[in-house]
Amino acid sequence: MKSYLAPLLLVSLVPCAQAADGPAIDPKLLSEEVKTLSSDAFEGRGPATAGETKTVEYLSAQFKAVGLAPGGDLKNGKREWTQAVPLARSEIQGPIKLELKAGGMEQLLKQGEEIAVRAAQDGSAQVSFEDVPLVFAGYGVKAPERNWDDFKGVDLKGKIAIVLINDPDFETGKGDFGGKAMTYYGRWTYKYEEAARQGAKGLLIVHETAPASYGWATVKNSNTNTMFDIVRDKPAAAHPAFEGWIQRDFAVDLFKKSGLDFDALKKQAQTREFKPVVLKDATLSANYAVNREVITSHNVVGRLEGTKRPDETIVYSGHWDHLGVGAPDAKGDKIYNGAVDNATGIASLIELGRAFAKGPKPERSIVFLAVTAEEKGLLGSEYYSANPLYPLASTVAVLNVDALSPYGPTRNFTTSGSAKQELLDQLVETAKKWNLAYETDPKPEAGHFFRSDHFPFAKRGVPAISYGSGDDWIDGGVEAGKKAEDAYTADRYHQPADEWEASWPFTGLVRDLQVLHAVGADLANSTRWPNWDANSEFRAARDATAAQRK
Repeated sequence: MKSYLAPLLLVSLVPCAQAADGPAIDPKLLSEEVKTLSSDAFEGRGPATAGETKTVEYLSAQFKAVGLAPGGDLKNGKREWTQAVPLARSEIQGPIKLELKAGGMEQLLKQGEEIAVRAAQDGSAQVSFEDVPLVFAGYGVKAPERNWDDFKGVDLKGKIAIVLINDPDFETGKGDFGGKAMTYYGRWTYKYEEAARQGAKGLLIVHETAPASYGWATVKNSNTNTMFDIVRDKPAAAHPAFEGWIQRDFAVDLFKKSGLDFDALKKQAQTREFKPVVLKDATLSANYAVNREVITSHNVVGRLEGTKRPDETIVYSGHWDHLGVGAPDAKGDKIYNGAVDNATGIASLIELGRAFAKGPKPERSIVFLAVTAEEKGLLGSEYYSANPLYPLASTVAVLNVDALSPYGPTRNFTTSGSAKQELLDQLVETAKKWNLAYETDPKPEAGHFFRSDHFPFAKRGVPAISYGSGDDWIDGGVEAGKKAEDAYTADRYHQPADEWEASWPFTGLVRDLQVLHAVGADLANSTRWPNWDANSEFRAARDATAAQRK
């Protein structure tokens, strides 16, 4: 879900000299695949739409054409190209009425402007409440192991909590949450989950660009359309009825009308001593209908069976979905094409599959997993991890690709998060052969580790990495790379403008894929089982399955 791009920056079309050989990967094929997947014909690749049908058919055909075998669900003893992923789909139906009362004034709120309300995912068919009290609950964190509780005994039943995005340490850079690097407590997914555990009627997250790592346009486009979730026995245990975001300026004004200083309370919330604060004479009312149904989306799965140890698996993963058709931008464009995010990753899977199928057959099996509904909360990878087609205990590693650069070569690469593990060590050493230096996650405060499809595997103990293109461009250096990243985040990320460009050379991606191929090939032809660092929070889950590995 992140990248480093700007369409107007020019880069060299000539790849730099390489210090290592790799498979021949054609940048023209990468470009053509990204162009196809992000074309208007695919309608933004929304799950459970005509765009999904086209995407699944295209990927299945491409995987077959490059020499892979079906690796999905078993039917009549044979593998299919897909794994069925049941999802709960929720969509706001008809008009949405939102009314705020504060400071003796009444204000009708406009969806997507001051506020971005998500379709209810707790099972409600109608969200209707009147004059519900508002409570500021700091960062919305309850972390007993850190002796931290932003709720401190407040009863949130029948109330809406307002919380800040990211961790209490984001601005100070130090504290009980490890400094700048985001913990899971900083993710919006956690905050909604905790609000449900607290029994809240609803939760509103205050958006600020820096701690969120993206602008309001991204929030609006990602939260005011159709919502998806895994199918849960008790959805209300994970979601309050009312979920949404509000703009910072709106929050500041709301607090002021309640006689409160937003900035002062924010500073208090960065301390363990913070206590929840009720917004005096401030209430919210809402009324809208929600259509909820269970649909079936699909992961697409290609496989090369190992020659000696076929039951041991290396996984290359990436998400095929994007945001589909949504609200029009200033130019009237309603198709969220998702060229960089993540047609680049899916093209990478196709070409990695081609390279492995053409080469010597691997001793271990290799799976190419294109997952659905990443943009809705890593749902396709979460479903696979909970219902693996190939046992996680005998899954050697996961190498995820998400929003890679279609520009020229760089001097470095990165990963989403910098969790210590032997797989990362191997990747770093391998990349040196291509003169690529490792740059630790340049924005650990953005929580990218929790935002890519390797995370559901990691939390279950499987060694997993999400690869990121570097920002130190051969042509233009770090200045050009960071300028491109900032421009992409501001102007294209989760917006209709994320479209294919004919000028993209894809030569840097070729080298990235050669590195990733080398890591996978080494693992596929060895008996090694990489593990997490001894102090990693994921080590115990991996060690618990050690007996199932030879």
